[in-house]
Amino acid sequence: MRQAAPDTSPAMCDSELRRLVGYNIQRAHSAVMGAVNRVLTPFGLRRASYSVLSVVVETPGLRQADVADVLAIERPNLVQIVDALERAGWITRRRAEDDGRAYELHPTLAGRAHYTEARGALVAFDGKLTAGLDEPAVWALIDGLNAVEAAGPEAEAEDKEEARRGVQTP
Repeated sequence: MRQAAPDTSPAMCDSELRRLVGYNIQRAHSAVMGAVNRVLTPFGLRRASYSVLSVVVETPGLRQADVADVLAIERPNLVQIVDALERAGWITRRRAEDDGRAYELHPTLAGRAHYTEARGALVAFDGKLTAGLDEPAVWALIDGLNAVEAAGPEAEAEDKEEARRGVQTP
């Protein structure tokens, strides 16, 4: 007697993985981030450059190092993004008055206008992503993702400590 072939539908193959928050975050990230870049491409932006422009427009005068910290971007990578945004005429870099080594970032008028247009397109896309959710569900999702992000470093530190002590986790 022949054994039935296993169900290889995507819903069955990763059903165990679908119980893991990290896996679902990765799947959502993969599904969304390429589309976000496609939404931003007509504006000459990518996810990272849009994020930097957004922070600079919303918080003018923030120091370059602080922008890197806010967005969790490595400083050398941020320098490349800032250079590109400055070449495009959307931001300016100014030496901080109290520290000649630090740069403050400021949006230009063109940068503000450009950000407003790109933001409109991204907000519209975001609305399509969450069309199946009511407003409380959207905020619950955002709150949940923020809680997971905040717990990440602590959870990783606990795993490292357990590994150092030789504790095996399931």
